[in-house]
Amino acid sequence: MKAAVLHEVGQPLQIETISIDKPSPREVLVRTVAAGVCHSDLHFVEGLYPFRLPVVLGHESAGVVEAVGADVTHVVPGDHVITCLSAFCGHCEECLTGHPSICDGRETRRRQGQPPRLAQDEKIVQQFANLSSFAEQMLVHEHALVKIRRDMPLDKAALIGCGVTTGVGAVHNTAKVELGSTVAVIGCGGVGLSCINGASIAGAGRIIAIDRISSKLDLAKTFGATDVINASDGDPVEQVKELTGGGVHYAFEAIGLKQTAEQAFEMLRTGGTATLIGMIPYGEKIEIQGADFLLEKKIIGCAMGSNRFRVDMPRYVDFYLAGKLKLDDLLSSHIKLEDINEALQALKTGKVARNVIMFDS
Repeated sequence: MKAAVLHEVGQPLQIETISIDKPSPREVLVRTVAAGVCHSDLHFVEGLYPFRLPVVLGHESAGVVEAVGADVTHVVPGDHVITCLSAFCGHCEECLTGHPSICDGRETRRRQGQPPRLAQDEKIVQQFANLSSFAEQMLVHEHALVKIRRDMPLDKAALIGCGVTTGVGAVHNTAKVELGSTVAVIGCGGVGLSCINGASIAGAGRIIAIDRISSKLDLAKTFGATDVINASDGDPVEQVKELTGGGVHYAFEAIGLKQTAEQAFEMLRTGGTATLIGMIPYGEKIEIQGADFLLEKKIIGCAMGSNRFRVDMPRYVDFYLAGKLKLDDLLSSHIKLEDINEALQALKTGKVARNVIMFDS
């Protein structure tokens, strides 16, 4: 099959032919229909997070089941599915206490001594985030996908596979935004816009979008922002405090920078919660005022929107089909797999929400 392979950090992905194995017990072979190009993929291309090479990147996708291995019960060939990097075992402490998004998923991967799922010229090609969706097919554990209704367009469904679930889930599952509360979202890319959309669905009273690109701030209004702040026009923390009379109940950082993570905490009112969604470069530390904890301000992490994706994703599909989730406005353009490097470069400009790779049917 055709796939985009990363052989060396900092170098373009190469479109090459690789082999994919047959499904083993509990595994599912999926024909990839659509795959979003997410900023997280760029982090690994740039080496901000280490990973074994060569690897097929991609982790935001939807497709159609082609074949299943023994003991698979969740899907059958022909089913439409969304994949999720949060592959869960189902019986560890994290899973059994309702936190499957932080299960290490070790049991859903092939063990040492088994043939690799992906290979090239008899050499192992690493699978990324349990998926590797920059390829015509994916071979995954059944706990890395969820069946969805067939009337859901798969290009929009792919967006739910990461960015939408991360942003909406951060609001509903991680921070648990309360009705009528004030919310600030730093960064209006795909995840940030989904966060704004989620806050609107949750009934937040005031939603403040913060970015440096005017077109993204205009788009944020479509997703439910009641106020916008251009961070180029001055200190966004002071602007948020002025707008709200002292700070917000909830702040979300959706970029992955030290400075904006610190700003999210600084713009809180007494008792507020800052949720860090963005991937801050590996090894980097953030600094906050210790005295603020006496005011019961909180800062929390977020793993993929604290998702229970087998429950959450079908609900997000229903939200979209009911007109509540703005996926059409989130999708910047359809591209081909051969355009992957240009799409990754476009992420650096900050001007696109999501480009989606469409594979030939």
